[in-house]
Amino acid sequence: MTLIDSCRAFAPDILCRNGDIFLYLLPSAALALVIRALARSHPFFFLFTVLGTICHELAHFLAGLLTGARPASFTVIPRRVGQHWELGSVMLTRVRWYNAAPAALAPLLVILLPLAVASWRTRPGWTFQPVDLAIAFALAPQFLSFWPSGGDWKLAARSWPYLIIIAGLTYLSTLR
Repeated sequence: MTLIDSCRAFAPDILCRNGDIFLYLLPSAALALVIRALARSHPFFFLFTVLGTICHELAHFLAGLLTGARPASFTVIPRRVGQHWELGSVMLTRVRWYNAAPAALAPLLVILLPLAVASWRTRPGWTFQPVDLAIAFALAPQFLSFWPSGGDWKLAARSWPYLIIIAGLTYLSTLR
């Protein structure tokens, strides 16, 4: 029985096939959790969340440009909104049903950067080097920023016609 076969006995296949990538990203993800926990109580760690906020808002901005949502403003200056802090925002002036979801959920694509770096660094024959520790620190903000906020999910809901289109295409593909 190979290592892959024994892995498949208790873990999903994608985890077994890409275990080295996930193992490589584990320190970055753990560091992101520590930073998130400490950022509320220590201003030094708040600086790391600013890097994540820049990635998050830049994803909205670029997706807004590419989908025609017309970004009008971009800010990463934190401000108090009611009982919580808004770390950054992008104002989109032309949000329609067809571009709401791509612009609002664009931060999900931020996770592709750590995955690409991990794939590059874990090619066959890789060994851990000191530069990998620096890379772990550099990738941690991406783990802080890739999940869309509650407001992002609400904006994405404007794209409900996509659900009808996808459901229709799925139904048509079952008829073949």
